[in-house]
Order: sequence, then structure tokens, then C-alpha cells
Amino acid sequence: MIGAIIGDSIGSIYEFSPTKRTDFEAWTPDSRFTDDSVMTVATADAILNGGDYGVSYRRWGRLFPNASFWPNAGYGGGFVRWLATDDAPPYNSFGNGSAMRVGPVGWAFETLEETLAEAEKSAVCSHNHPEGIKGAQATAAAIFWARNGESKEFIRASVEKMFGYNLSKNCDEIRPDYRFSEICQTTVPQALTAFLDASDFEEAIRLSISLGGDADTLACIAGSVAEAFWGAASIPNDWRQKTLERLEERLRAVVDAFEAK
Repeated sequence: MIGAIIGDSIGSIYEFSPTKRTDFEAWTPDSRFTDDSVMTVATADAILNGGDYGVSYRRWGRLFPNASFWPNAGYGGGFVRWLATDDAPPYNSFGNGSAMRVGPVGWAFETLEETLAEAEKSAVCSHNHPEGIKGAQATAAAIFWARNGESKEFIRASVEKMFGYNLSKNCDEIRPDYRFSEICQTTVPQALTAFLDASDFEEAIRLSISLGGDADTLACIAGSVAEAFWGAASIPNDWRQKTLERLEERLRAVVDAFEAK
């Protein structure tokens, strides 16, 4: 799951200062984890402890709120309101949150059926709109297929057939007209395209951010699938180290426990 958190951390400084280049500076003093990493850890924690996803999201979201100490932890307004109340119902969201946090589900289960069911469970507590569920399931399925050795051609065709996303354009075709988007329909396909266009983990991160959209989330999703496809050894050592150095101790403990299991 470290691929997701690396993508989030590198993309953090480009979320509101977008770039259309791939040769951007990967790390600056301001690079840090955001809400994408916090919620990814919350998903992993729920899986590790057999807990309820919604309870875990509220727990971790409240530990790391959108406060001045974490200036880039940008939870959406609807999610902030949902976090604040223990019994708040799902709010029919199709925002990026369901897809950016689902990464651990793609790693943790042994069949596609289980993976899809758990991805839906992880989404519906807050993001129960069909597009929110679809974004989570498509991301988790791509990770599942990637870690099980399926080809890019298989992943592309399966995502298009099962979820109806159009993955026919490449990043160069998407980039000129693409803008910031906070919804699954116009983030998940683009993040998956960045992975499909890339030749290695680093290029997947750079391509996803270069689209000029919701950079941390695009790179979080692309990084999740890229790690599963090319393996942890494909991740630049300094990128992993810089990510872990920036990760708060409680978050890092869950990453370590999840990766160990």
C-alpha cells in the first residue's frame, strides 16, 4: 500500500498548483501526506482488525482533521460533516474519496468477488452513489488483477467491460483539456490511464500528476496499481524513504503491520 501514500505525498504540492509537465520536482520541503493517506491507512486498519470501515474512517479522520497543523489534509465538505457525527448516514457522494482510500482492499483478498464486495463495503458508508461505488470497485479490481500478474491489456479491457470507463485515450490526449475534478467519473479513468501508459512506477506517478487535475488523488490511485503491477522493488528507494520520514508514527505503524501481513 506504500505506492498509494507515495503518490499522495508527491502529488500534495501540485493539487492546487497544477503542472502539465512530467519533469516536475518530486520532493520539496512542503511535500507531505494528505487525507488520501489517512483514509488509506484507515481502510488498512479496518481490514487488519476486522472492523467496520465507517468506524475506522471516523476514528482516523478525527485523529487527523483538516486543521492548520495538517494544511494539506483536505477532506471534502460533505465528508467533514459526515465525520463529525457518529450516526450520520451516507450522503450519496461520488467524490474521489471512495477510490483514493480503497487501495488496501485490492491487496487483501484472494478472489475478485471478495475484492469487489469489500470495495463496495468500504465505499457505501459514506460514498453510496453508484458512481462512488464503481470508482472504488474499479480501483480495487485493477490492483487485484495487477498483483495477480494480469497484463495491462487484460486490465484495460476488463475495466472497460466491467465498469464502463473509457480508457481509449492516452495521457497526451487527455492532458490539454483536463482540469481539476473531485469526482470518480473524471478521476479514476484518468489515474488508471496514467498507469497503463507508464513503463514503471515512477513514470506512473509523473504521468498522473502531469494531467493537471486532483494531483494527490490521481497519483494515489495510479501509485496503488503501479506498485501492484511492478512490485515494491520498482519503487525508487529514496521515494519510499522520504515518504516514510514524512508519515506520522501512528500512520506508519499501520503501514508496517499491513505490509508485514
